[in-house]
Amino acid sequence: MANKMKAAVMYGPNDIRYEDVDMPECPEGGFIVKIKAVGLCGSDIRNLTTDSRKGNYPHIYGHEVVGEVYEVAPGVENYRVGQMIYVYPEAHCLKCENCRSGHHEQCTNIEHYTDRPGGFAQYIAYTKKRVDRGATFEIPDGLDPIAATLAEPMSSTYACVENINVTLGDTVVIIGAGPIGIFLSILSRMRGARKIILIDINQSRLDKASEFDIDHLINSSQVDPVEEVLRLTNNVGADKVISANPSTKAQQQAILMAKKAGIVVFFGGVPKGELTQLDTNIIHYNGLWIYGHYGANSMQVQTAFELAISKDFPARKIITHVLPLKEINKGLELTKTGEALKVVLLPNED
Repeated sequence: MANKMKAAVMYGPNDIRYEDVDMPECPEGGFIVKIKAVGLCGSDIRNLTTDSRKGNYPHIYGHEVVGEVYEVAPGVENYRVGQMIYVYPEAHCLKCENCRSGHHEQCTNIEHYTDRPGGFAQYIAYTKKRVDRGATFEIPDGLDPIAATLAEPMSSTYACVENINVTLGDTVVIIGAGPIGIFLSILSRMRGARKIILIDINQSRLDKASEFDIDHLINSSQVDPVEEVLRLTNNVGADKVISANPSTKAQQQAILMAKKAGIVVFFGGVPKGELTQLDTNIIHYNGLWIYGHYGANSMQVQTAFELAISKDFPARKIITHVLPLKEINKGLELTKTGEALKVVLLPNED
């Protein structure tokens, strides 16, 4: 008879139940992690509150995993019991054409984390494929496993500001003041941005963002954000505009905020089936570069992890709520309302 563990199991949209499930068996050539902390990501919220699996339930989500190696299959030498690690959710093959060209985030032979039970549980199993590919990082003794959960959202935001070369003197506009927007703001400042403008429709999120080094906060439910950005930039526009939210309207507004020959990034995915109408004459005549951003390459993943656990990054200011896993529904509500900036769940603590 299989041993039992606690998990937050999704049975359908907004139907998340904290219950006993079978503990995973150690896969041949793989290992099991006892989860110490797991972040609640914006994509988790989208998945848990919509029919994300087209009726294929029950399922356990959760991918911002930090934990202790609990069991190792015979013959596995890369991991040891008791080792504290952060696990990047998707292990790139490093062999396909996209990987070999440096675009690991577009790997065509990836093991998607949503295909297997995730980290909203006390234990999680990883396969031989993960052992072979790596994408796990040891956490030095004495460092906070809760802070290390930020390495995953850090990776994509770090990759974004590096890929578009946010640099000394830039004016950067970020639409969306959730955790991703805060990450982008902090990293832009670290890279030398002169002026950072953060926009959101939720005043609670903007209030929390005021704790960070951001020059201007705009509530787009109260003022026209395009007019306000132009006013703050002397009608020039911003060097870089990043739409970091699931809104087609924000994408439309983003191209109106950029300076001539500026860069616009569509960072946040919008709901499937929704299309954004863009005035392509503005893109054409203003010479705008439009980028779609997703994920990070393997070196950016490693750099982001190292930064997330360093003293240079204000991890504990971003993590506003730490809750036991059994309170996942509370965490979802706190995040949706904007009361929480970032929630981290503790599966093995009450």
